Amino acid sequence: MTVELTYLVWSALLAIVQLLIASAGTLSRVGLDTAVGNREDMPASLPGWVGRARRAHANLLENLVVFAILVIAAHLADRNNDMTALGALIFFWARLAFVVAYVRGITWVRSILWFAGFAGMILIALQLI
Repeated sequence: MTVELTYLVWSALLAIVQLLIASAGTLSRVGLDTAVGNREDMPASLPGWVGRARRAHANLLENLVVFAILVIAAHLADRNNDMTALGALIFFWARLAFVVAYVRGITWVRSILWFAGFAGMILIALQLI
């Protein structure tokens, strides 16, 4: 498996872990009955970190779609090289650090890390055009 595909798989696993973290935070606040129910009785507010974890997960999913398209296109077009590998590496590690910064509420660092992940995707895209 190529470096890029490996980081794509790790990014998908990161999405799963983020979902588990956000779900565990919700479960700890509302209890099992509400969590497995239809959620009409969800409290209006959850702890700040739970909301941030949910938003970080949603943000990863939004970016993961583009990252996956780029990685798969590079793979199928046989355009993998050191730059696409570097782009995938930057994307994954920036996204991992992003979720830590986001859940902890570190705003400026979070934004810089988002941009770093975006830059990783740009590195891959440049190899395709």
